[in-house]
Amino acid sequence: MTTTTRHLPGTHGYRRATIALFAAGMTTFMALYYVQALLPQLSDHFGISPTTSALAVSLTTGFLAAAIIPASVLSERFGRVRVMVISAVAASVIGILLPWSPTIEVMLGGRALQGVLCAGVPAVAMAYLAEEVDGRSLGTAMGRYVAGTTIGGLTGRLIPGFAVDLVSWQWALEIACLVSLAFALVFWTTVPASRFFTPQHVSPTTTLRNLGDHLRDPALLPLFIVAFVLMGGFVTVYNFLGYRLLQHPFDLSEAVVATVFLMYLAGTFSATYAGRLADRMGRRGVLVASVFIMLAGLGLTVPDWLPTVLVGMFLFTAGFFAAHSVASGWVSARATDHRAEASSLYLFHYYLGSSVVGALGGLAFSSFGWAGAAGYVGVLVLAGLGLVVFRSSAR
Repeated sequence: MTTTTRHLPGTHGYRRATIALFAAGMTTFMALYYVQALLPQLSDHFGISPTTSALAVSLTTGFLAAAIIPASVLSERFGRVRVMVISAVAASVIGILLPWSPTIEVMLGGRALQGVLCAGVPAVAMAYLAEEVDGRSLGTAMGRYVAGTTIGGLTGRLIPGFAVDLVSWQWALEIACLVSLAFALVFWTTVPASRFFTPQHVSPTTTLRNLGDHLRDPALLPLFIVAFVLMGGFVTVYNFLGYRLLQHPFDLSEAVVATVFLMYLAGTFSATYAGRLADRMGRRGVLVASVFIMLAGLGLTVPDWLPTVLVGMFLFTAGFFAAHSVASGWVSARATDHRAEASSLYLFHYYLGSSVVGALGGLAFSSFGWAGAAGYVGVLVLAGLGLVVFRSSAR
């Protein structure tokens, strides 16, 4: 029987929706980042530099950014759930083939394709939740989706990072891809059908007009730019942390370095908590506090002392995912019309930052070491904080 009530906490539909979107976040972020823990192994196997190896992450997120808006347009025409399911399953399947790439060029080309295939879930998830979940609980539901992305990113890094001590790097990646496919199937079989979505015929002219309206919104544009700089800085830190910890003075093994990605659990908690806190106390203050936590953690990673590096990464990760949870929920709440386009613009900037800023971060790391990379990220995060503090007020 059709109901006109949006999903409320405690209901069967709410549980299914949040579990499904949690699984969607898991599979998508595993597919995006499962190679990141093994970038040093790619450098050794293919004889390439850290900057080139990092393209296995940057190309994927860059092509995902390019596909975000087309995927959101497709969701307006063919439905949110259909686009998300096809995206999750296809991205996981292509990932199963990539570990056996004969050359780095084939690997990078496949990773670019995987980025395109991944785009459907992040392009549509926020719009789906905004339409199907009661507005008073949107921050909490969004936080659970972001929590799924954090655990997906963590799992995608931990599985190959641990497995590479026991099997070849190819099989280590293969295992991660199979787990990603399993979560895609959980999402497919669990996600509730859309009840408040009406298919629309979307023309290029209409899409461009809607995008332009969002870009001219003084409350939304700063959030898009914040997504660009914060995600770019975050990916830079995680792209090159493994290289640093494998080298002197740390000289850690691959398996021990992989455990550092357990810091993602800080993001799992902070994303959910920050979403709830923003619902009660307002988004701006929670977002500013989250960015300050990022900066404090980044500063602690600079000294060559493992305890401060670990504490710093914990704070940096917690602050980043709290900020992302609040900002993404803010975009969905602000854009009452054409939410898919607004969400896609946020994520376009988010993943473009991962690609562009993350790639340039390799130059900073190669030229100036960890201090240079941290300084580079710190400037970006400060710029993002300035936009949050000084932007036009929005409710």
